[in-house]
Amino acid sequence: MSSVRMPMIGDWFKDEAGGTFEVVALDEDEGSVEIQYFDGTVEEIDADTWAEQAFELIEPPEDWSGSLDIEREDYGVDLEGNAHLDWHNPLDDY
Repeated sequence: MSSVRMPMIGDWFKDEAGGTFEVVALDEDEGSVEIQYFDGTVEEIDADTWAEQAFELIEPPEDWSGSLDIEREDYGVDLEGNAHLDWHNPLDDY
């Protein structure tokens, strides 16, 4: 049995095959955990099966484009730039 705690929404894990996924929903009434793999695939796991797995808690990926099927250049935002320095508050003109 794994020593991994029960997940929280937003936690990221790595499975034994190396796949990474995020916990996107918990259903305590049904006893299930809904996960979304980095590629966008959604799966539901019951709590007993979750407890038997050897999932490794990891940090969220820096590149969040996996499930969006887009390239880093297509984000439409400059992730590396200092966009906040270019921001102008219209109220500063008064």
